[in-house]
Amino acid sequence: MTSFFKPLKAKAEKRAAYRETRHILRSLPQHVAHDLNIDRRAAERMARVAVYGG
Repeated sequence: MTSFFKPLKAKAEKRAAYRETRHILRSLPQHVAHDLNIDRRAAERMARVAVYGG
């Protein structure tokens, strides 16, 4: 793979990981989210931090 495509592939992989993580967090049943102290409304922020750091 050329050096041109490596950063594009890395960004696409991170975006896919972000979307999957966000989906999983949003899909948690309410009682599970509560047990884990997760606010499902903050799924986007939590997924962003988990994948991209911050």
